Amino acid sequence: MAAVTPEIAADFLIEAQEILDRLGEQLVAFEQEPDNKSQLNAVFRGFHTLKGGAGFLGIHAMVQLCHAAEEALGSVRAGKATLEPHHFDAAQQSLDYLQAMLDAVGAGEEAAHAPAALIEQFDVNLVSVEIKGAAASVTSATPATHSSTAADDMIDDDEFEALLDQLQAGAGPGASTASVPAAKATPASPAPFIEDDEFEALLDQLHGGAIPGAAAATPASHAAPAAPAPRAPLPPSAAPAPRAAGTPEGKPARASEPEQTIRVDTKRLDAIVNLVGELVLARNRLKTLRARIRDEELDRAVSGLDIATARLQSAVMRTRMQPVGKVFSRFPKVARDVARSLQKEVELEVVGAETELDRNLVEALADPLVHLVRNAIDHGIEMPALRESAGKARGGHVRLSAQQEGDYVTIEIRDDGAGIDPERLRAKALEKGLIDAEAAARLSLDECLQLVFLAGFSTKTEVTDISGRGVGMDVVQSRIRELSGQIQIHSEVGRGSRFVIRVPLTLAILPTLLVQACEQVYALPLARVLEVLHAPANSLRWFDGKPVLDRQAHALPLVDLRRWLGVDAPETTLLTVVVLQISDQRFGLIVDQVRGREEVVIKPLPRAVRGLRGYAGATLIGDGRMALILDVDGLRETSH
Repeated sequence: MAAVTPEIAADFLIEAQEILDRLGEQLVAFEQEPDNKSQLNAVFRGFHTLKGGAGFLGIHAMVQLCHAAEEALGSVRAGKATLEPHHFDAAQQSLDYLQAMLDAVGAGEEAAHAPAALIEQFDVNLVSVEIKGAAASVTSATPATHSSTAADDMIDDDEFEALLDQLQAGAGPGASTASVPAAKATPASPAPFIEDDEFEALLDQLHGGAIPGAAAATPASHAAPAAPAPRAPLPPSAAPAPRAAGTPEGKPARASEPEQTIRVDTKRLDAIVNLVGELVLARNRLKTLRARIRDEELDRAVSGLDIATARLQSAVMRTRMQPVGKVFSRFPKVARDVARSLQKEVELEVVGAETELDRNLVEALADPLVHLVRNAIDHGIEMPALRESAGKARGGHVRLSAQQEGDYVTIEIRDDGAGIDPERLRAKALEKGLIDAEAAARLSLDECLQLVFLAGFSTKTEVTDISGRGVGMDVVQSRIRELSGQIQIHSEVGRGSRFVIRVPLTLAILPTLLVQACEQVYALPLARVLEVLHAPANSLRWFDGKPVLDRQAHALPLVDLRRWLGVDAPETTLLTVVVLQISDQRFGLIVDQVRGREEVVIKPLPRAVRGLRGYAGATLIGDGRMALILDVDGLRETSH
């Protein structure tokens, strides 16, 4: 067979990854409704398509594993078998091995074969199979029951070309793959096209055997041999079926439709986004000059450029948007595997999977969300017997939802489990020496919940493979902050917990509020700004050694940006305060001046401040100066 180009291999890896992501969700749905034919067909087609692509690329390990799954599912489709729990276990385990194979191929390495025990576990004819797949090490052994190998099923270039000729020129049923005699070149009825199932059957010949379970649906006159010999003429069952006598001969051929999509390298998209960012900076600069020069013609030109830039920016951003369902699709499998390993009963509900987010953010959120879903099942959901004794349903419920709110997307992980006891968190933090007794006593119940984000904090009494190793939640919070987002915790003992993540639609361009301290300008993420107020300096009060603003209904904690920067703050009779939000709490940032709103392009931090808490990035503002973007969470934490 002709050499496979890198482009073809890359396309296969992308498509195979998408199929694997869907298969996890489809398998869980099929396991919950084993009589659902559409789910059965979807799962079957997923393994079948993977096998076809892998066979074309010569990935024998993947062909072998997909064929085992396909055989079992094909028997169910034909009504010859029903799937048992260990079959579903094998199918889910196979996805992990297939993922490892894809990763190996992507790295230019040879894919290792799945364990023989896992292949055997798919056998629907065995009454009982010992489940060994999950713990088995990767081995290249192949079960003895599979006598043919993927290598035997390959065909050479001439045979492949002849098959394509049959598809394109309408070669008759049973025509030789080596040559098509003139007398048999044209079938009795014109058949320039074949149906999907027939095409699937034909492709199946390229990588080994007829479709499992297909024989029952094949007319007796076109029955295929059970095991066609390699490099043999195409069996009659795979040839295009003749058209029915009533088909109009004058029916026009289907015109080829123009392609509606095109695959673009993500590096090119990133380059375009960066260029649009530079254009936004230039636009901001012109707007600043317009206000200074005050020329009517310049004003009209800059206004037109402003509108065009905004539209271009929006259009380019949409090209990088992806539904969060790309990440959400893997969670039914995650939830199923974790619940099964812990012997818990859990239902996962996914809402808002169509919500779109920047591609980079979708990928970056995958690991934090996996950790939160696993934690919800491990830490949150109780054992079935314990839930029943508490008057709850045996099965727990975890809800994963997403929705867009302006320029941000909110993702929530909610469970109806035991909830988080804030007093227990306070005691655990004291026990581990993460906080001192005085600081612990001052914590409110909401602040106690935030202790789970401290590095090394864990309330798990046992170390398991799921969680309880004292790592995780601090990494989750750090990762979300790196995305200019925030995470909040809401919990009620006995009723469950909610983790709410809020991230911007895109990281490329950020709406900010520009503020000034002394002569330096800083940018605050606009989504964290609640209001700007002015208050007399004599309304300033001190509580526990920290400044607060008396606002009648409540005292607003304050952070003086000048003091935080370590510069002298001149006396003033009027305070300018920007009210910022962290989770459910608020605090005021004292600044010298508010310069207004501006969309900025996030740039890496200068080396001098890289790694310092309170700084999230840098940018160029309209007057050409550099401004540092402040991290609101870090700003508040380092001001204590």
